[in-house]
Amino acid sequence: MNAKTLSQIEKKIEKIKQQLVTIQQMRPGSLTRQYRTPKDKVGPYYQLSYTHKMKSRTEYVRSEFVDSIEEQISEYKRFRELVEQWVELSIEHSKMQIDIAKKAK
Repeated sequence: MNAKTLSQIEKKIEKIKQQLVTIQQMRPGSLTRQYRTPKDKVGPYYQLSYTHKMKSRTEYVRSEFVDSIEEQISEYKRFRELVEQWVELSIEHSKMQIDIAKKAK
């Protein structure tokens, strides 16, 4: 635990920030294909389910928008992963700074 390690963590955080800037349209949820008659798999349609502001929601999605919605869901998952990594690194960085300050006294 030294300044070099702190520097490495800071570089990783900067890299995550750069990746976050590249994120495009996003939305939470999962997209599933349902059937009007599930037994015979007749009448397929797509359904988007998600929770936002502690409210569960379900929306129907036309087949021409499925690819777009899947990309948005993928971007949201990427966003969440990057934020989680950032938080983990920030916690580690904070703990190291405190340890260094304690040893300096």
